[in-house]
Amino acid sequence: MIYSVRGILTHTEQNVAVVECSGVGFLCRTTGNTLRNIKLGSEVTLYTHLSVREDAMELFGFSTLSELNTYKMLINVNGVGPKVAISILSILSPEQVAVAVASGEWKTITQANGVGPKMAQRITLELKDKFKGIEVDKSNETSESDVVYQSGNVPKAVQALAVLGFSASEVTPILTKLDENLTVEQMISTALKKLGR
Repeated sequence: MIYSVRGILTHTEQNVAVVECSGVGFLCRTTGNTLRNIKLGSEVTLYTHLSVREDAMELFGFSTLSELNTYKMLINVNGVGPKVAISILSILSPEQVAVAVASGEWKTITQANGVGPKMAQRITLELKDKFKGIEVDKSNETSESDVVYQSGNVPKAVQALAVLGFSASEVTPILTKLDENLTVEQMISTALKKLGR
């Protein structure tokens, strides 16, 4: 319903940012990572998700589309609500969440407040299933980039970026040009910078 809000950041507090647009202040629940990326008094754009419940309507705002996409994925995991998703994204970047899920490192997710081992394992298992469902488009011809793509950390980075909403055809040309000795997290981070997200 509301894709994004753009205006002056007039107020912040823990996990809250108020963006004034044409005289109306929109209170957005947000993450520590987003709060670190925006500056009080400056013009900001937050990509939003509107949560509607019987007793409340809340707007959640994020400084990047990848953070918004990761948030949406997290709240679709059974037992993970908005507060837990915000808590996870306050200490882990979207690429760190993707790497933790792709590699099965659920202990990384337990660093967030309110996330115990069982919930972290559930998040990893449920989101890892989404990785398995991702098919990579390949042409019949084998090129040098295909050979690189099929080995090393590139496939893991492609899968992690797919979870963040990027297609394989979008990210593969970028990832295959990177140093194959980079970690998955470094590849994801570099790709996100080149994609401008």
